[in-house]
Amino acid sequence: MQESEPAGIEEKRQLIIEAIREKKGKEIVTINLSKIENSICDCFIICHGDSYTQVDAITESVEKKLKDDAGLRAHHIEGLQNSQWVLMDFFDILVHVFQKDFRTFYNLEELWADGEMVRVDDR
Repeated sequence: MQESEPAGIEEKRQLIIEAIREKKGKEIVTINLSKIENSICDCFIICHGDSYTQVDAITESVEKKLKDDAGLRAHHIEGLQNSQWVLMDFFDILVHVFQKDFRTFYNLEELWADGEMVRVDDR
């Protein structure tokens, strides 16, 4: 990729998934929202970690990989204070990193069931 060429959504999606896998994020799901009218972004990527520490590590991994490999920074990151649910806003992609209990409680996969959901294999 040339330095001036912006990363496409598929490239960003792949980089995010790689970063989550590097820190052993669990049950990675992507939800394509691009065909949903008035959706807040084109894609959700959802995963969870087993502890506050793992949620932080996953978040840092995603930040670093997108900065290093694509020159991108998150527009906004929220939830780092308690790391129960961290939201990373990359404009066209929102990354949700949960602790398992909070993921189950909020059940975003069900809330956005109109989108095209793909479960990514845990390696």
